[in-house]
Amino acid sequence: MPTLTAKKTSTRPARPAPELIFGDLWEFDPAPETADPKLKARYELFINGQFVAPKSGKYFDSINPANEQKLAEIAQASAADVDAAYQAAKAAYDNVWGKLPGRERAKYLFRIARLLQDRAREFAVAETLDGGKPIKESRDFDVPMAAAHFFYHAGWADKLDYVAPGRRVASLGVVGQVIPWNFPLLMLAWKLAPALAMGNTVVLKPAETTSITCLKLAEILQDAGLPPGVVNFVTGAGDVGAAVLNHPIPAKIAFTGSTEVGKIIMRSLAGTDKKMTLELGGKAANIVFDDAPLNQAVEGIVNGIFFNQGHVCCAGSRLLVHEPVAEQVLTKLKNRIKVLRVGDPLDKNTDIGAINSKEQLRKITAMVASGVKQGAEMFQPTCRLPTKGFYFRPTLFSGVSMSHRIAREEIFGPVLSILTFRTVDEAIEKANNTAYGLSAGVWTDKGSRILKMSTELKAGVVWANTYNKFDPASPFGGYKESGFGREGGRQGLLDYCKLI
Repeated sequence: MPTLTAKKTSTRPARPAPELIFGDLWEFDPAPETADPKLKARYELFINGQFVAPKSGKYFDSINPANEQKLAEIAQASAADVDAAYQAAKAAYDNVWGKLPGRERAKYLFRIARLLQDRAREFAVAETLDGGKPIKESRDFDVPMAAAHFFYHAGWADKLDYVAPGRRVASLGVVGQVIPWNFPLLMLAWKLAPALAMGNTVVLKPAETTSITCLKLAEILQDAGLPPGVVNFVTGAGDVGAAVLNHPIPAKIAFTGSTEVGKIIMRSLAGTDKKMTLELGGKAANIVFDDAPLNQAVEGIVNGIFFNQGHVCCAGSRLLVHEPVAEQVLTKLKNRIKVLRVGDPLDKNTDIGAINSKEQLRKITAMVASGVKQGAEMFQPTCRLPTKGFYFRPTLFSGVSMSHRIAREEIFGPVLSILTFRTVDEAIEKANNTAYGLSAGVWTDKGSRILKMSTELKAGVVWANTYNKFDPASPFGGYKESGFGREGGRQGLLDYCKLI
């Protein structure tokens, strides 16, 4: 009878990961996207189904962060414009949209989704020009996912009796929404689709640096025949956002942006009967255990922090690595980021595009300088950066402790802080040792460990053996200073209705 014997373990040291040195073999020829974005020289406000000039007569420039050239002039709204938008939204809700059956609202959402798909390349180029993200991300993620949100919520529009089993639901009325600059089109769909499906009308303000795709979507709303006033867009800086958020008409406020602004909104709306959804900052932990598939994990780490130049609220900006594999993971990471291509966002070969604005580039540079000053070890590849535009090399820091600013504060750029841990409990403690609670990632071969980590981590989203994967059917949102409320899925619809 055969006997079971213990498997002998090798005493040989682990082979170091080979360094990826390709020389001139990976010098790609330019592969620019040639689709025409069909930009206008000037964009007006979109109020009551029409493009209208701002009452102030003022406009501001939209700048391409890749080359600092002017793209278009954007209307500067005033408080009077915001009030006109809300009056149009209220009239549309009272007279048309609020009375429309769900199956009829669904038809409009389906039309919007299909028209967006038809103009996908045009929107992808416009999104890249306006925001600086690589064209392959705009083309393969932003635009398809925006259309998917409209399709998904169109499917819900005639099934609202099932949103809250055992309860009836009703629309809220008029909703005020403010979106950020990192995913202009996707955040727009993320906000609009559930609100419209539930029967609400909307006044929305995009970020001042990325307003173009929002106003281009207004053209699609016209083509889809959406009743006037159902959706209204007002553009401008922070004062316009404040006017949208503090207006007396909206029954709900939905905001995605910084934690600092979120706190101001909460204080200003405290004591009112307005519903709120706040999706704020993050400092996510991406946790790699010693039994994880390391090559797969490295790709997930790179995607988690360098996707969209790190301009992602749920970016895996803190890497927690199990000590037995820490050195190996660090070597693999360094080799991997050496071959990332930084440059023209419209080039299909580009991995990391332009930082959204000069102000954001200044913030990233200051945070990286603080990491060096506090003693962390910085690594950057020696890649060439364009002479014009706002660019920053992919950066990682090793030897980081929880007291470092780069491990505590949201950088919102392509900067990764690497920490180590010895036990599962230590990983959980370090991951939760933050004011934020938006997302986390776990890399391990053990299902039991995944379940334990997903239970113990104080994060709204926990990815297992992947990162930065989204679906319209999956709710998204955070805890602690990352905000509250959920967007997406059935749970997201509940935040746009009242139970009766």
